[in-house]
Amino acid sequence: MVELDDSGVKMVSMRIMLVACLMFTALVFGQEKRLTFEVASIKPVKPGGRGEFNMIKPKPAGQGYDAVGATVRLMINLMYKVPMKQITGGSAWLDTDLWDIQAKADHSYNLDDLHTMFQNLLADEFKLKFHKETREGPVYALMVDKGGSKMKVNDKAQDYEVPIQGGRGGVIIGKRVPMQYLCYWLERILWNDERPVIDKTGLAGNYDFTLDPGLLPDFPRENPTAGFLDLSTIFDALKQQLGLKLEAQKGPVEFYVIDHVEKPEGS
Repeated sequence: MVELDDSGVKMVSMRIMLVACLMFTALVFGQEKRLTFEVASIKPVKPGGRGEFNMIKPKPAGQGYDAVGATVRLMINLMYKVPMKQITGGSAWLDTDLWDIQAKADHSYNLDDLHTMFQNLLADEFKLKFHKETREGPVYALMVDKGGSKMKVNDKAQDYEVPIQGGRGGVIIGKRVPMQYLCYWLERILWNDERPVIDKTGLAGNYDFTLDPGLLPDFPRENPTAGFLDLSTIFDALKQQLGLKLEAQKGPVEFYVIDHVEKPEGS
């Protein structure tokens, strides 16, 4: 048995305290900080007060998010990038009640972090709870056509713009578009079709492209919007102009099933 004098006891005690302090520091700083907005204003829109206008977009330089006249189901749709038809359950007001939200972050964040913040806002303020269910069903597989991709790689820094926007004459402009977002966008375009779009391109970057349905020989110039939304037209445009194709297959379809949601206090 080893006996310690007062100085030895003090030295052991100091070492124990140092180790405990280091362990506590590692525990605290090893935990990821939950991403939330610094401040958020949530206001219901009075019936008839907004019309059909709605918008959800990040603030300039990634300083937060704004929503104008948006339903909760639309917020879920955009923040989780899941098509409306794959969001099931919930109360009727999810599709009827409109909300204005101004959410400010404490500094600039990337889009993925901002989406996480908005997801946490839905959980904290709307008490949103859901679970996922995967069911086998018909899907569209987005694949690279035999001639290869015709899109341009974009390695530039994030600019917080909506990746796919409409241009003049029915032209669709894509800027820094990841394939996951293109699949999400295609599902919204083909909303009448029950097949989700699954990325099987193997393309991991961000891409620029222009989809011009006016370049297709049978494109109806009198009504370009209706023509572009036609299934055969979007299929041809993808193949001829982007070097991509949609192939009908069987595959996993993920559904978001809402278990609980409620209106914020005071709304």
